[in-house]
Amino acid sequence: MIKRRNSKQIAIGNIKIGGTAPISVQSMCNTDTRDVNTTVNQIKELADKGCEIIRLAVLNKDAGEAIKEIVKHSPVPLVADIHFDYRLAIQCINNGINALRLNPGNIGKRENIEKVVSLARQQQIPIRIGVNGGSLEKELLEENIPLSEKMVKSAMKHIEILEDLDFDLIKVSLKSSDVLTTIEAYRSIAEKIPYPLHLGVTEAGTLRGGLIKSAVGLGTLLAEGIGDTIRVSLTENPIEEVSAGFDILKSLGLRQRGVNFVSCPTCGRTQIDLISLAKKVEDKFKDLDKPITIATMGCAVNGPGEARHADFGIAGGINEGYIFQKGEIIARVPEEQLLEKLEEIIRKSYK
Repeated sequence: MIKRRNSKQIAIGNIKIGGTAPISVQSMCNTDTRDVNTTVNQIKELADKGCEIIRLAVLNKDAGEAIKEIVKHSPVPLVADIHFDYRLAIQCINNGINALRLNPGNIGKRENIEKVVSLARQQQIPIRIGVNGGSLEKELLEENIPLSEKMVKSAMKHIEILEDLDFDLIKVSLKSSDVLTTIEAYRSIAEKIPYPLHLGVTEAGTLRGGLIKSAVGLGTLLAEGIGDTIRVSLTENPIEEVSAGFDILKSLGLRQRGVNFVSCPTCGRTQIDLISLAKKVEDKFKDLDKPITIATMGCAVNGPGEARHADFGIAGGINEGYIFQKGEIIARVPEEQLLEKLEEIIRKSYK
């Protein structure tokens, strides 16, 4: 059992972040926020896959105005991502946004920051301080210290601005494209502040490379109890980010949404097309929203025993296979009928 860091709990819409709340999974629309219909459609698609919080880029007044209509149709809380123009933050709050992502230090004069924070306090709108290792303040870049320390110093400076204004609905992220830098930054700040942490490895890359970097970076921190909400950043359809986020949490026993798939590596004992079968099993049950484990194992000798923790599974034989449940064989089936029989048994169990 992972012992999680004790952080202050805040709420983004109806989703609680920090404290004892489940670690939430986030993503970001890649649509033009000004295009209300396309953006709402993507939000609903992400929400259908389990995404719990969605961020939108707000680049100008037209995007800020579109927020009003988007919020009306969104099934999940929304975060406005804003840089430089404090007026956009105010516009989004007035138009019903659930949270902001910004850095107080890059939205101008103190009086402008005070205007945003005052309104956020009145409306109980949390602010995420989002530090990115690739866009730090010039004075920090010139310091001769590790990048992770520069990121922490940047975050602490922004946190102090909000605290000086008596604002504590704060969430913090410190993202780098370098995995070790990201880990070091989060470890350091976790000891310094009480606020919830949003985890992510930024600019992680395309699907395969991005998944590996995110799994290593987020997985390491989550296993240490650090992190209250996550985004797996991928150069890919955002749907993949949501699936990967839940898979990372599932692998650590931190969330259980949908099926947990397990399968053994191929070896010389395998007498069926295990690779193809395992992929078909995953595809067949990918939308089954039940907290169960389904195993696809290569041989009947060790398969059921090695996967005895699985709720259901297949173990291969010579041109045939066995359906097992909790380690006990319950059916012997020709290879070409294995998937059909497995589906019949599982669907019958969850009518």
